[in-house]
Amino acid sequence: MRALWTGHVTCGLVSVPVRLYAATEDPRPRMHQVHTVDGSRIRHRRVCEAEAREVSEAEIGRGWEAPDGRMVILRDEDLDHLPLATRKTVEIMGFVGEQDVDPLLYDRSYFAGPDGPVAQRPYALLVEVLARTGRVGIAKFAVRTRERLAVLRPRRGILVVHALRWPQELREPGDLASSAPVTERELELAEMLIGQLTGVDIADVHDEYGAALEQVVTAKLEGLGWAEPPEPQPAVDLMQALEDSIRQTRHGEQ
Repeated sequence: MRALWTGHVTCGLVSVPVRLYAATEDPRPRMHQVHTVDGSRIRHRRVCEAEAREVSEAEIGRGWEAPDGRMVILRDEDLDHLPLATRKTVEIMGFVGEQDVDPLLYDRSYFAGPDGPVAQRPYALLVEVLARTGRVGIAKFAVRTRERLAVLRPRRGILVVHALRWPQELREPGDLASSAPVTERELELAEMLIGQLTGVDIADVHDEYGAALEQVVTAKLEGLGWAEPPEPQPAVDLMQALEDSIRQTRHGEQ
């Protein structure tokens, strides 16, 4: 794997040299943008407004518009020397229980690996103490073009850095909660159903979107149709639906 970031994880006066690697990838099939009339590819060209001509990648940079309207060109070397402590440091500010972090905040995930022999012992110590205490570290670090909040936690002997959204990025849901009452018997049946369905090995669950898309593509190439799965219908009698679901799970029918 190619390292995306090199720096240090710091906790007090302890510093651990690390390298960050992308922990996830997107295996989904990619589709092209095309002209629906003839299927030709749609190409996005980068055109300079002032010169009305297409420009090369080498001519493109980042710009910040000043309050007076002037455009300040920021090159990679400018961003590489930001006066920002977290540019090269994952600074642990404290530790909390994992349940104290709102799951809505989780964004990208990175593997942090020890960078060189000097990092081995403090790295192993940090991973082990997190595993033993059941705590996660709350930190800040800067990657790419922004500073991020982060959670550090152990996973199979490896330190994982989860980049978080800032709390200010979360939207208020408004009045989405249901005001409908539920009965004690409905709650009992629902708890019984959850108890019977407890235990899912996520590793055995697979993304079927690609296979379904391939069926559609094949059907269109051959001029055929395809069958869609039936759409679930809301239960008219909630109690009856709960009881039927419990009987179904008891008999191993999924």
